[in-house]
Amino acid sequence: MHRRRFGKLLIVLVLVSLLVGGVGITAAQDEPVTIRFFHKWPEPEHIAYYEWVIDQFEAEYPNINVEMEAVADEPYKDKIRVVMASGEVPDVFFSWAGEFSWKFARSGRALPLDDYFYGTDWEDQIVASALEPYKLDGHLYGLPMRINAKFMVYNKQMFEDLGLAEPTTWDEFLAACQALKDASIIPIAFGNEFPWASSHYIGDFNAKLVAPEVRSADYLLEADPDTLFTDPGYVEALARFKLLNDEGYFNDGANALQHSLARASFVAGRAGMMFVELEEFQMIADDMGADAFGYFVFPSGTGGAGDQNLMTGAPDGFMVSAESEHPEEAIAFLHFMLSPERGEEYVRQLGIPSAVVGAATEETALPLVVDALQRLNEASGMALWLDTDIDIKIVEVYLPGMQAVLSGSESPESVMQKVHDIAVQVQAEAATE
Repeated sequence: MHRRRFGKLLIVLVLVSLLVGGVGITAAQDEPVTIRFFHKWPEPEHIAYYEWVIDQFEAEYPNINVEMEAVADEPYKDKIRVVMASGEVPDVFFSWAGEFSWKFARSGRALPLDDYFYGTDWEDQIVASALEPYKLDGHLYGLPMRINAKFMVYNKQMFEDLGLAEPTTWDEFLAACQALKDASIIPIAFGNEFPWASSHYIGDFNAKLVAPEVRSADYLLEADPDTLFTDPGYVEALARFKLLNDEGYFNDGANALQHSLARASFVAGRAGMMFVELEEFQMIADDMGADAFGYFVFPSGTGGAGDQNLMTGAPDGFMVSAESEHPEEAIAFLHFMLSPERGEEYVRQLGIPSAVVGAATEETALPLVVDALQRLNEASGMALWLDTDIDIKIVEVYLPGMQAVLSGSESPESVMQKVHDIAVQVQAEAATE
């Protein structure tokens, strides 16, 4: 979906002071300016929210026109890279955290935000832990809009009918899957047409099965070339993933099914569980009722060397182009969008946890969402989305490998050998740059 907004072009002939919520951003403007805003949420409800934000912003700052463009999640990954290569970088643009954003920072495409953020009231308005994945070499390059994490949801009536409790270990989880299967219920709804879905499983397994220092060194390509991605925990991760499919715990044809259709299957009562993002809780509640489902932390790594208290997830946020001709106006818009007022409205309208401090409360969000956020706060940290936390060349080998494991055309060992090989190649290429 592609949409452009051309707002008012009012000529302002006086000094305009953009004292934005105490940040103290100032800009002298005698000409109207347009800033480009690019994100990955083209769904009607998201567009309606951002239009509301932009209308408010333009009313408050009539010399600034915001031109918005949005494309869906999967094509955004390709389009933002094309846009970056073209040199036509939007003034404010979405980026996943971790390696996905760090690449923009390393290439000089993203503006360091330290001077605009630290030492201002803005610093107290954003959840501090959500900032870390947007930092590189001690500098802040992105600001989080929302916080997301992965949980296993389940049909409460099915669990009650079968006498099942929320699993807390891998063996208990497998036992619950088998009980559902024995009752002729699909244990887990799963749509993997776009393999980011499998990467969320594998990323969670990796975090729980591989020692943190080993996983970090591999993901950052800092390990010895001979050991890159050779820890046995990686093979075990794919093996556990394969087991779920081989035992018939996933629905048939997962590689040809979209995630949204799998969610529809869960909501319709055709499956007992599903691995979903926190931001999907509201959608599920809207379709099947907030009391019809519960959630638990996926006990994927019992017995592994990883951190069992990590949560898979990440903040989602925005960066500012280092080449923007209007950086102060871009910062002003970002600050306006990430204010407490807009944060609360974001939660209220979309049911998605905001990264703005205090925005998600029982008055603005589902009790389940507030409870899950508390679980997230109690976690030891976050394992970022695998497909945006490692180099794209490795992703292009790893994710198809996950689909191949699911289809039975590749073994976990052969996939990890290919991942090791491409990681060694990427590491060597980086050393010569």
